[in-house]
Amino acid sequence: MKRNSIMVYIGYLSTIIFIVLSCKSNDYIVYYNRVNEIDSLYRIANQPEKAVKQYRKLFRKYNPKNQDRIKEYENYIKLAGQHHKNFGGKKSLYKLIPLIAPYEGSYGSYFGLFQKYGIDSTEVKQRIADWKKGLNKRLVDSFSIAFTRDQAEGRRNFQLMEKNDRKNAQLLKWTFENYGYPSVQKIGLIGNGGVFMPMHPLFSHMANSKEYPYFKAKMLEYVKSGDCIPKDYANMVDRHNLQISKEGTLYGLYLSYDAVVDTIKANKERKKIGIPSIQHSSKITKDYLKK
Repeated sequence: MKRNSIMVYIGYLSTIIFIVLSCKSNDYIVYYNRVNEIDSLYRIANQPEKAVKQYRKLFRKYNPKNQDRIKEYENYIKLAGQHHKNFGGKKSLYKLIPLIAPYEGSYGSYFGLFQKYGIDSTEVKQRIADWKKGLNKRLVDSFSIAFTRDQAEGRRNFQLMEKNDRKNAQLLKWTFENYGYPSVQKIGLIGNGGVFMPMHPLFSHMANSKEYPYFKAKMLEYVKSGDCIPKDYANMVDRHNLQISKEGTLYGLYLSYDAVVDTIKANKERKKIGIPSIQHSSKITKDYLKK
């Protein structure tokens, strides 16, 4: 009887541990902050081999992202190759393909990397074509219209702009409630007719919406789940704080000509949602512009 009780207890404890670990692995704010720490290892501290080791541990816990300008998963593969470290070979490279697929104008620059490990450009192109087929066509159609509508008449006609922003707010709410967050893995970056569809300007224009509290709460949930880019959320909040509530910039991202940034406070707030510090972001931007 005692033995049975012990076994039940062990089973219960294992379940609790599994749930706790699973919850940790689902919080992408933890992921983003860890990426920022590791990125600084090779970018600032010049310790690439240590960065590779830490990235390997991180990508065992989380499905990798490949954030704009940081390019953590791409850098992991490249640094590992340069320092003769195992990064998972073809299996890891296949994970990279859907992460670069939305960037139609630049994925050709990766062909050399794939070919180095035995994956030719024809296979890469085919996998990208398959990825495109998996996009949500209904959302692609809807957001192609929404992004065109967003920029109607250069946003100079105030009445039309307000009307279109209301329509786009309704579309975004409907999407959240029926499909979740419209990430690049759901709709891509290039819509019908070549419409460019980055989410940050669309959400930036939600800063003036009466639905702003709803978007603020929901987008933070999507930051945690890894669907919404932290900067897209922070940009919307900063714009609202500067233009509507007049509280001033919180994250130091959306700035007006007279905005004063408290860097210590901004860096603390940035860490809460996984954005690199102002100094680290500046270094990332400088490295990007050098390329």
